[in-house]
Formats: sequence, C-alpha cells, structure tokens
Amino acid sequence: MTRQPAFYGRTGSPIGDLLTVLHLPYTAWHLSYVVIGAGVAPTIDWWRLAGTLAAFASGLGVGAHAIDEVYDRPLGTSLSDATLWVLGLGGLIVAAGIGVAGAFVISPWILAWAAAGIALSLAYSLEWSPQIHSDAGFALAWGAFPVLVGYWAQTETMALPALIAALAAAALSAAQRSLSKAARKMRRHPGGAPVDNYELAGWETPLRYLSVAVPLFALAILATHL
Repeated sequence: MTRQPAFYGRTGSPIGDLLTVLHLPYTAWHLSYVVIGAGVAPTIDWWRLAGTLAAFASGLGVGAHAIDEVYDRPLGTSLSDATLWVLGLGGLIVAAGIGVAGAFVISPWILAWAAAGIALSLAYSLEWSPQIHSDAGFALAWGAFPVLVGYWAQTETMALPALIAALAAAALSAAQRSLSKAARKMRRHPGGAPVDNYELAGWETPLRYLSVAVPLFALAILATHL
C-alpha cells in the first residue's frame, strides 16, 4: 500500500489533493511567525496584522506551495498543471495586490517587503538558487522573514525583540526541515516500499506536536494584547 506523501496528506480526490497541496499544518505554523513578530511589538494594529496574514496566506500558503507542486510533483497529486499554475500565480498576485494597497495606506516600503517575499517564494519553489533552496534558506525565508515582516508591519522599524524572535523562528524552521526531510524520504520512497511505522513516527511525531505548539504560542502572545 502506497503511503500518503505527508502525515496531513489526503491525496486521491480533487479536494484531498488541494488540501494536501496547501500543507495546512505547516502553513498555520509559518503564519504563526507573522503573529509572533507582530506580538512582540509594543502594540498591535489588528488591521495591519490581518493584512499581513492575508498576504502570507495567499503568497506562501497557496502560491508557493502550488508552484512547488507543479515544479516537480513532490506530493504526487493529480491536480493539473494549469490548476496549479492558476493557484500559484493567483496566490502571488493576491499577495502583491495586498502589498500595493499597503503601500498607499501605510508606507511605500511595503513594496520592498512584498517584492522580497515573492522573490523568495519563486526562488525556493522553483529551486532557482541552491542557497535559498537549502536548510539555511528555508530557515531564513520561512522562519525569520515572516517574523521580521510581522514586526515591521506594526512598527515600521526594527528592534532587538524582533531580531531575537526571528532567530528563534529560524531555529524552529531548521528543526522542521530536518525532521520533515527524513519523514519525506520514508513516505515517498519509490514504489511505496514499506517503512517501519515506529521509525516514521519518531520523525513525524515531533512535527505534529510542533505544528500545534507554535500556533498556540502565537495565540498566547496575541492574548497579551487583548
């Protein structure tokens, strides 16, 4: 029996394929870094936070993940290339649109952050750069970067708490990638070769716990601002 490509995988139907491509536990995990970045600011502007989350949800959660799947089919879904390109480019366009709106409402500097985010999404998903498509690149792009953007969107500046939080997010993302690489290798072995369930759980159980713990931690930080 062929394994699902990830512990959250539900491939085999159009809806299941779509949910799998969205990597919902990991998307929530990385959106939590945006919240943590905003939460270490002295005060929170909830509209700015909502806009920042929407940009990352569309650009990373939808755009980057769909483009990653159409590039080399790591999840093995049956979604067509056309569907994935519409999702991928559409997600990035929505994120860019939010950035343009933010440039008028908040600061033109938002365009620089938006451009950096889109560039990182494309470079990582399409493997343009071995430096970005690497352990360190993943840690910085999907860990540190969301924290810094979340903080800057609130304060329009940078400070030590944001840098410390960004380092923590980078470390957590590095741990995520290390664990998930081993789990992916087991699950996606050609031909679905049997793998000891206990061994696989040894890599995936920490991922399951962390994908819940990080969002809860982000919510706890938000609660201090209520």
